[in-house]
Amino acid sequence: MCLGIPGQIVAISDADNLRGIVSVAGVRREINLHCVVDDDHPVTDCLGTWVLVHVGFAMSRIDEDEAARTLALLAELGEMQQELEAMEHSGSRQ
Repeated sequence: MCLGIPGQIVAISDADNLRGIVSVAGVRREINLHCVVDDDHPVTDCLGTWVLVHVGFAMSRIDEDEAARTLALLAELGEMQQELEAMEHSGSRQ
């Protein structure tokens, strides 16, 4: 099963290529921000934004309350640990 996990964008690593650093429960990883950037939400406004992360992409913006509820539910279901381990072992670490 594939799922999106909430993370907060903590840095813009490459504004020209729409890349940022997301923190998911303390695990940081570079992701693609293309799906959450548009004329109303430029890359410079992404810092601090909560997003759903899936396979290295920020798929959609979510609010902090939704992120907290989703993280709590994932932890309760035991899915969060598996997703965090997968993130730690794939891609580049920041």
